[in-house]
Amino acid sequence: MVEIVPYNPEWGQEFETIAATLRDGLGELALRIDHIGSTSVPGLAAKDIIDIQITVAALDEDVIRAMQALGYRLPDGEWRDHRPPGGLEDPAEWSKLYFFAPEGQRKTNTNVRVQGRANQRFALLFRDYLRAHPDTAAAYGELKRRLAATLADPEDYPDVKDPAVDLIYFAAEAWAAASGWQPG
Repeated sequence: MVEIVPYNPEWGQEFETIAATLRDGLGELALRIDHIGSTSVPGLAAKDIIDIQITVAALDEDVIRAMQALGYRLPDGEWRDHRPPGGLEDPAEWSKLYFFAPEGQRKTNTNVRVQGRANQRFALLFRDYLRAHPDTAAAYGELKRRLAATLADPEDYPDVKDPAVDLIYFAAEAWAAASGWQPG
């Protein structure tokens, strides 16, 4: 079951606590660590899962070993992000590592992406656009609530939500071009 909850102002501090541990454990491997996703947007309803993006120079064994030393678990398989229509075709632009949180830590979606790739930029632009457009964020939150309440199969949630994310992303790209937005 997918549960969407009202925005929790403690999510930011929970991210900071987790990020501090990640920074200590990853050192120079982490070029940046960002709070992304719905929990990073004030006022936005979300699943009670902190979304984290760790930006690295390469998806390599050094990163995997460092994350595993911190207790993170890398599930089997190859991980890729959803590619919006018209997005870059190169699969490397959407590849990532995904880790489950260590035992005893609050639930996170911990994504490791390469600096400058499309998926790394996408997460930051999407977050910043929703922060700058609270009406869009509110509409997106309502969509998520309705999907969670009405989908017969919770496994369908991301697939049904992705086209709405694409629409927001296209608006975000236009906003970025008009405003000169750069990842902060």
